[in-house]
Amino acid sequence: MEDAEIVELYWQRSEDAIAETEAKYGAYCRTIAFQLLYSREDTEECVDDTWLAAWNAMPDKRPARLSPFLGRITRNLALNRLDKQHSLRRGGGTLPLCLEELSGCIPGGSSPEGEVEARELAERLRRFVNELPKAERRVFLGRYFYFLPLEEIAVRLGYHPGKVKSMLYRSRQKLLRCLQEEGFV
Repeated sequence: MEDAEIVELYWQRSEDAIAETEAKYGAYCRTIAFQLLYSREDTEECVDDTWLAAWNAMPDKRPARLSPFLGRITRNLALNRLDKQHSLRRGGGTLPLCLEELSGCIPGGSSPEGEVEARELAERLRRFVNELPKAERRVFLGRYFYFLPLEEIAVRLGYHPGKVKSMLYRSRQKLLRCLQEEGFV
């Protein structure tokens, strides 16, 4: 079933929407959640919560592409679950390591006054990622969106782990320069 047909089922409030979403995107969402949670039970709960969040969001939103919409919901729910568990080590060390790698590029700290700056930064990050060449974008997203270990990215993309590491380093350097030029850092 096509994404537009599934979205239409949500808008019609048909319970078939959940079944069709599970059939088409269940494995995708489980992969995202498991990369963060490393627990089958937590992953299943997170994916179930994703279907509920999609159900609740659809009357207000009509996503053109369902996979990034569901992926973002799953990722955010999994990150929230990690926060609630007060355990950054649960992700096998990948999540804290990814955040540490990006800490030199992305300004830290938040305040109510910084909310507008945070939105501007998020938009700039989206543009930065879209401007990367396809291979660099896939490596960057694999590491910093899906929180995949370097070795897994290398295997999935057919690269040597050293190449993945150097691509990430160069991408972080580009990001830092970009953010410095625009006054974010």
